[in-house]
Amino acid sequence: MFLICGLGNPGKKYINTRHNIGFRSIDKLIDHFNFNIIKEDKVKKLYSGIIGNYKVFILKPLTFMNLSGKAVLETINFYKINKDNVFVIHDDLDLKLTKTKIKKGGGSGGHNGLLSIDDNIGNDYNRIRIGIDHPGQKDLVSDYVLSNFSMEEKIIVDKKLEKLKDNIHTLFSNVPLFLTKINEEN
Repeated sequence: MFLICGLGNPGKKYINTRHNIGFRSIDKLIDHFNFNIIKEDKVKKLYSGIIGNYKVFILKPLTFMNLSGKAVLETINFYKINKDNVFVIHDDLDLKLTKTKIKKGGGSGGHNGLLSIDDNIGNDYNRIRIGIDHPGQKDLVSDYVLSNFSMEEKIIVDKKLEKLKDNIHTLFSNVPLFLTKINEEN
C-alpha cells in the first residue's frame, strides 16, 4: 500500500501557481487512473485506486501548505501506511524548472509544507522534488512561489507532468528507473 501526497494550496486562485505543482501532479494521476474519492473533509481529499499492481492512496491536503502535515498524519495512521511507502510531490526552488529528484529524509529546505509534515510524522519519507527555478533573491521567494507559470513554462511543466503520469508505475518498484524516465529529454 502506497500514499502519494501532492502539496499545494486550495482554491482557484492558486491552481496554476508554482507552489501547486504537487496538486497538479496528483490531479493528472487521479484523472488518468480513475481514482475514486473516498474521504473529503476540511483537512483533506483522499482518493483510492490501483496503479500497476499496487494499491495507492492519493492525498490532497486542504489546509493550505503550512498545515499539510495533519492530513498526512491522519492518513498514514488510519491506513497503517509505512513511511517508506509515502511519496510527497512538491515544488523545489533550488532545482531548474521541471528537474526532478527524489530523496528520502533530510531537511525541509525552508518549504513550509515539508516543515509541517516533518513536525507531524518526522522526516523519514520520500520527497519527489520538482524544480520551479529560483527568482534570484531570497526576498522575492514568497511572491514568486505564488505566481503563475508563464505560457512557455506551462508547456514545459505540462510535458513533465505527463511523463510523471506515464511512468508512475515504476516508482513503487524501481525509483532510479522512474527518475531516468521522467528526466529524459524528448
